[in-house]
Amino acid sequence: MKVRVIIGFATVLIALMAQAQEKTIKHVPAKPTSASSGQDMYVNYCAVCHGKDGKGGGPAASALKAPPTDLTALAKKNNGQYPSLHVATIIRGDGELPAHGNKDMPVWGPLFMEMSQGHEAQVQQRIANLDQYIASLQAK
Repeated sequence: MKVRVIIGFATVLIALMAQAQEKTIKHVPAKPTSASSGQDMYVNYCAVCHGKDGKGGGPAASALKAPPTDLTALAKKNNGQYPSLHVATIIRGDGELPAHGNKDMPVWGPLFMEMSQGHEAQVQQRIANLDQYIASLQAK
């Protein structure tokens, strides 16, 4: 009888430990920030996964199915040229990116459109300023 109780307790303990190790991402509404500050948008929308330094080590990174891109190495991976158009396309949600396929990375275009109350010019400003900030993170 004691052996069964100990085995049962051990099984429950193992199951609880496995649940504790599984990390989940809590989806919350994006809070509006100023369209004029790429840095504020980055800190509020991107840093949770990509990290404040852009290297991919944000607090939610370990819960993702695929590791976040190291945003500081985009130019290096593109023959020294920062791929601004590609980054803007990904932010808007028009590009192919594995993280978009499994919904780990939000598609920001529609969210920015909602924040901007349907004003396309403000959406473009948000994307351009966020893109410029990410460009400033590139490794020298």
